[in-house]
Order: sequence, then C-alpha cells, then structure tokens
Amino acid sequence: MVSLLANSYDKIAKPLNGTHKSHVHSTVEAGILAKHRPWINTTLLMTELKQTEETAAKAIEYFKNTRHIVLYYEDLVKNATKLRDVQEFLRLPYRDMHSRQVKIHTAPLWKQIENWDEVQKTLRGTPYQNFLLSD
Repeated sequence: MVSLLANSYDKIAKPLNGTHKSHVHSTVEAGILAKHRPWINTTLLMTELKQTEETAAKAIEYFKNTRHIVLYYEDLVKNATKLRDVQEFLRLPYRDMHSRQVKIHTAPLWKQIENWDEVQKTLRGTPYQNFLLSD
C-alpha cells in the first residue's frame, strides 16, 4: 500500500528531474522517492483491505480449474528459491535471475506512513493487524 500511494504521488510530483519512475536503479534515486511519506485514509482502510482480500479470493476461485500457483511479492523478496519454483512451474529452463532495481521503501513502516498512529489504531484487533509488523 505504501508503494502504491507513493507511486501515485510520484506520477504527479515527479521529483526525479520531472520524470515519473516507479522503479529505480540507484540508491540516490530511491532515497529521493522514499522521502515522501504517504497519508493513508483510515476511514476507507478496512473497506479497501476487505475488497482486496475478496478480489484475491475471487481470482483463486475463477482459476481453480486452471493450473496455477499463488505467489506473493514478499515470497520473491525473502526466498531465493521462489524464482526457481516459478520457472519450474512455467516449465522454463532455469536461469539465474537478478534485478538491478533498488528497493525504495526500506525504513520501518512507522517511518514511512505520515499518519502511522491512526493506521495502528484502525488495524489493531482486526484480522489485518499483522500488517503493522515491519518486514
């Protein structure tokens, strides 16, 4: 969510020499983009999280008779063998893959979100409270 909101901001503000970039290849550019701390609309937060969860469940249901795997971005970042699993699933020959992209949002969540206290209050005690934990 932080990345999506920051990307929306970048489309308008274009802090990198007047160009919009959602991915960067240098720590300097990443640092510039990471300075923006998005404000999350806590009034809509629970509704949006539920809708996202429902959309994911519908996708799984729609493709239940189709050969597929469920893949999370976090798994790709944390598990070095996940890309190999994807290549095997796609029946592709194995290739060692590396990205030149630099991660933009590296700080703890409480440093990245403008209204962190409100977000915590909204999510605490809900099925989504695990989103408050930093990765």
